[in-house]
Amino acid sequence: MTMVFESVQTAGIAQISYLIGDDGSQTAAVVDPRPEVEVYLELSRKHGVAITHIFETHIHADFMSGARELKQRLGSAEILASGEGNATYDFPIQKIQHGDRFSFGSVTLTVRHTPGHTPEHISYELAEKDRENDPWGVLSGDSLFVSSAGRPDLLGEDETEELTKQLFQTLRDYYLKLDDGVIIYPCHGAGSACGADIGERPMTTIGYERRTNDFLKHADFEKFKSFVKEGAPPVPQHYPILKKINARGPVLIGTAPAITGFPPDEFHNAVKQGKSQLVDTRQMLAFGGGHIAGAINIGDRPELSVWAGDLLSYDKPILLVMEDETQLDWIVWHFGYVGLTNFEGYLAGGMKAWDNKGLPLATLPQISVQGLDEAKDEFQVLDVRSPSEFENGHISGAKHKYVAEMRDGVNGNLGLDRDKPVAVYCGSGYRASIAASVMKRDGFKEVHNVPGSMQAWKNAGFKVE
Repeated sequence: MTMVFESVQTAGIAQISYLIGDDGSQTAAVVDPRPEVEVYLELSRKHGVAITHIFETHIHADFMSGARELKQRLGSAEILASGEGNATYDFPIQKIQHGDRFSFGSVTLTVRHTPGHTPEHISYELAEKDRENDPWGVLSGDSLFVSSAGRPDLLGEDETEELTKQLFQTLRDYYLKLDDGVIIYPCHGAGSACGADIGERPMTTIGYERRTNDFLKHADFEKFKSFVKEGAPPVPQHYPILKKINARGPVLIGTAPAITGFPPDEFHNAVKQGKSQLVDTRQMLAFGGGHIAGAINIGDRPELSVWAGDLLSYDKPILLVMEDETQLDWIVWHFGYVGLTNFEGYLAGGMKAWDNKGLPLATLPQISVQGLDEAKDEFQVLDVRSPSEFENGHISGAKHKYVAEMRDGVNGNLGLDRDKPVAVYCGSGYRASIAASVMKRDGFKEVHNVPGSMQAWKNAGFKVE
């Protein structure tokens, strides 16, 4: 008999889920599945095990749960979720409590209530079946991360104080009492906003975190509270929306979110009707050279999921433009990861077909860092990186607006003149192109994107304030 243990990492949203089982008993469980569930089916067939249980650590806020999707594909597997912290769900689940145990051949999962990130949050201890009280690992969900811990502020100010206390107790009364050799398998890695500055390693040990993780070094609650508050990144705008979607019960998608191809004339008519939001997933230089007026440029990289969740409305369907239609499923799944599954259609034949039809084009000029340095006095310079990035160094005279806060456009308190040239930069140009396209959509006359952005600015040797 051999234990089965596989982690599934989803880039962009930096999410990690797990398949755990035993090929002797031919049984397995999946913990915190993403909505694209084929990967778990393939892994279970590879190892010759049947997925009999689907576990959740908590009601997720950063991605759409795949628990219902996986159950639909499997038929008989049960969804098991926390019954702690007065958790409620609008779809059938089996509620589980602190201390409940489940065996899969030689491995036993024990439920541990680890609140703080959310009131209902649970983790799963991993142990050999004949040594159930001596765990060798913990699936920590969003309670403890590599070099970080789950943020307690996602449910609003009214609950943050109590959740911070619970997080403090979870870290001190549970995690710090585990043996140094216990391995921690978190639900998220570097890049997720579910914790501050999550480390890049996909796993860690309690002993290592005890020595290096600042969240575990505060014995005084008030100092801990100040530390947590100061380090928290901005709350992404789509988190409260996804929290409700996952509690209500995510939609069942199937093989991929459904989307219809439109010939250019039909696509043009759909754009003119104004009932949908237009998203162009081509890379920034292609978008800048020519695009459909009103489009938001969110390039087809894994982080598409995060920025789509932050910038798009969940109440309007999506019209999609892409570079390569063979990547259609990959692209729509990255919208689906954050619960954006309502598509009106995509442009069949892409921008080449649009161009050949002689349909109108808009452009987004690009300006090099050398050009910006030479003509900086002629531009309103806008930095759209996160607040901490801006504070750590920016171009002299730049105004600041975090791109994640631009869903409703750029408000007037920045003092930007819509009729004068604006140069937008970020870390590499990707987020700047998103922001610049939003500004163009919202009526700014002369918006320029800065390819390479701060990375190129520094490499060119220009001054940073």
